[in-house]
Amino acid sequence: HELRERLAAADYREVINFSFVEPAWEEDFAGEKNPIRLLNPIASQLSVMRTTLIGSLVANLKYNHDRRVPRIRVFELGRVFLRDPSAPDGPLSVGGLRQPMRIAAAAYGPAFPEHWDDSLDRRVDFFDVKADLETLCAPRAPRLEPAGHPALHPGRAARVLLDGRPAGWIGELHPRWLRKYELPQPAIVFELEAQVLQAAPLPQPRVPSRFPPAVRDIALVFAAQTPVQAIFDAIEAEKPPIVRAVRLFSLYRGSGLPAGSKSLAFRVVMQHTERTLTDAEADAARDALVVLLGTRFSAKLRS
Repeated sequence: HELRERLAAADYREVINFSFVEPAWEEDFAGEKNPIRLLNPIASQLSVMRTTLIGSLVANLKYNHDRRVPRIRVFELGRVFLRDPSAPDGPLSVGGLRQPMRIAAAAYGPAFPEHWDDSLDRRVDFFDVKADLETLCAPRAPRLEPAGHPALHPGRAARVLLDGRPAGWIGELHPRWLRKYELPQPAIVFELEAQVLQAAPLPQPRVPSRFPPAVRDIALVFAAQTPVQAIFDAIEAEKPPIVRAVRLFSLYRGSGLPAGSKSLAFRVVMQHTERTLTDAEADAARDALVVLLGTRFSAKLRS
């Protein structure tokens, strides 16, 4: 399964957990106060069906941490069980219950294996796992929107969208659950709908250009609360045709800027498929982006 292979290549170990879990996990990690109860559970504590994979992965983290495993990366591809009155009864299904496949992963401990380079000695963070999520979603680019989730840290959680469709969640585990499950360091988790991941459109081929690109850098001052994703969305919707890529390479807050603002520097790559661009054409495309961002976000060139 390609999803498994991608996460395994990113240094995650696959786990297989029971679909029936502890009721507390459902309340803690899904906010589910009325879980689907089993009539004849195999163990008294495993008495409800899961609606999220996160609880099982947190249990895997705790199990390994208690056994002094310093760096833990785990993932699971499995079913969850959701009430849905429209779900039909059948040979492999139960009426009123939807059973979608999800893929979830959790990372805990050092960002890198033990290494001679001290600069690599840091804890895993949101952006490390976000990069793994982007690898899993490639060639599509996931969009993240700030949102709340019962399992995740307020302000460090995001809803994942693919092609505009809700696909799942990513974020840092809520401090309350870190304390309850005795995990002394932050844990980063994500959970995605497998069907949304697999419903990828065929990539559209594009003729590569034989001509050199033109590159321009621009630094603009925005209001501090302006989301970078909103800036990229505006650029993608209205960029000049010759603009091939826009990359953020610098974020600055501090002296020399108005209060409540931030400076963002972008590298703009431009290219034509049939000829070499002139300096005037490249400058005009850059200036068009400056005008666009000034109009949409009141951004000003940094002096």
